[in-house]
Amino acid sequence: MAAMPNPRSPEGVPDSRGLNLFDADPSYRGLLDLHLGPKLFAHLAPHFARLGAMAGGELDELALEADRNVSVLQDQTVRKHSSYRELEKVAFGTYGLAAMSHRGGVLGWPEPLPPAAKYGLTYLYVQAEFGVCCPLSMTDSLTRTIRKYADPGLVARYLPGLTSQDMDEIVQGAMFITEQQAGSDVGGVTAKAVRQGEYWALHGEKWFCSNPDAGLALVLARPEGAPAGTRGLSLFLLPRTLPDGSANRYGIVRLKDKLGPRALPSGEIRLEGALAWLVGDPRQGFKQMTDMINMSRLSNGMRAAGLMRRALTESLFVARHRQAFGRPLVQLPLMQRQLLKLMLPAEAARSVLFFTAEQLRKADAGDERARRCVRLLTPLIKFRACRDARRAAGDAMEVRGGVGYTEEWSDPRLVRDAHLGSIWEGTSNIVALDVMRAIRREDCLEALLPELEARVARAPHPLAGRLSASLDRAAAFARECAGARDEAHARQAATGLYYACAAALLADEGARLGTKGDARRHLIALLVYVHRLAPRDPLRRVTTGSESALAQALLPETPLAPDAVERILASIS
Repeated sequence: MAAMPNPRSPEGVPDSRGLNLFDADPSYRGLLDLHLGPKLFAHLAPHFARLGAMAGGELDELALEADRNVSVLQDQTVRKHSSYRELEKVAFGTYGLAAMSHRGGVLGWPEPLPPAAKYGLTYLYVQAEFGVCCPLSMTDSLTRTIRKYADPGLVARYLPGLTSQDMDEIVQGAMFITEQQAGSDVGGVTAKAVRQGEYWALHGEKWFCSNPDAGLALVLARPEGAPAGTRGLSLFLLPRTLPDGSANRYGIVRLKDKLGPRALPSGEIRLEGALAWLVGDPRQGFKQMTDMINMSRLSNGMRAAGLMRRALTESLFVARHRQAFGRPLVQLPLMQRQLLKLMLPAEAARSVLFFTAEQLRKADAGDERARRCVRLLTPLIKFRACRDARRAAGDAMEVRGGVGYTEEWSDPRLVRDAHLGSIWEGTSNIVALDVMRAIRREDCLEALLPELEARVARAPHPLAGRLSASLDRAAAFARECAGARDEAHARQAATGLYYACAAALLADEGARLGTKGDARRHLIALLVYVHRLAPRDPLRRVTTGSESALAQALLPETPLAPDAVERILASIS
């Protein structure tokens, strides 16, 4: 679908409004076919095409409108703007993004859809709207958590609503963890739980709760007499409405006035003897809650990947359609460099996302090695992709120029939303330390490395040698930091490991897609090596690769046969 004229657009400013975001991302079809398999992708392809058209058109317009019309609290009811409700309807209703992992029938597929399909579709949706993806993720992950740990009768009561696509019947989810004195340090939670027959009564305050009017929330609280720290916390399922139809005993104190996403309501909760059900083992509450937290972290990584793709799509559109100094921007050396630096993190995050989704599928089927891979990959992508998205969104705004700083465009919204990913479900410091814990306590790196080494081996010479050496160095540094409990270098170690992982996965995708005539991802793997893994002197020119050759090969986003890629690799080695 071609971009539509926008009467608000100044003359000469390229306007991508109405662009089909699926068609504007030509690599995506091949990647989906690779990671979903031909049969499932053929079934879902029309849904991806339709969602891509909506994301670049009506959903984007709704998101801009919702961003200007924040939710308000009136008599304990959260009033959401009609535009936000429409965005919810597409995500929860039309596409069933919160339901598709838990039952068959969504989008006409008879079985529950695999993680790659869910994340692949949501990756496209988030390019238009970020905020709705928070309750979407929490509903999905709450459903997953109670199915694993809650009493079967409780699951039977609420599962139909949690997995409904009928907006009059759907029950959305949330999690209430954060307290003023217990943010990153969850062990400081002071909310109390008192046994009352089959229920528990919860008392205390939760300070940052997105989707505060959700029908169900998972809450961490400390039963009377339980020890201090995380080992004394239990997990509870808190309904907004009790089984007899009455309102539960908790209130929304206020909604937050936050940087973004503006339309998504986030509030403060006061628990006033609210009735809740205990979930699972009372001595394992925090451990059980981490299942929901980790799925939310993975969703954060997916959202960051989607935001970066939208930033790249916008930047490429502007660079191809705007001229300066007598040439299209895309032909100018500094702009080429900037576009490549947008493409690098966007493609790296997408490859790590799909690999993690496949490992999650295997882990859920009982594969212990895959479980350990997911345990490490989840904080890795949450940490690095979310940080990369902040810079990518800002750089994309700069590509559009001063007009991109105005609220008529998606750029300011992308910048605001991108900053939240690094804060939700653990700040960068906390998540980098979690990477180190996964390596030290659960031997996760030893589970992941063989998978990556096998993929590096598929890269052409001499790329394979460079990537293999970088992977060895990154793994050794991560082991060293984890073993020595070297917190000061945790972020550096996590960054190196993430990019070594991404380069290996890009090389593998390049080899597999190369059999179908497109080996471009080998060049992106080289780009990752040059800019993120290779030693370099900041006061000397980069000599390990030719950016001009890479720009000419990658920025058109057209297929490149393996022999053409190998010639480029040979010419710049």
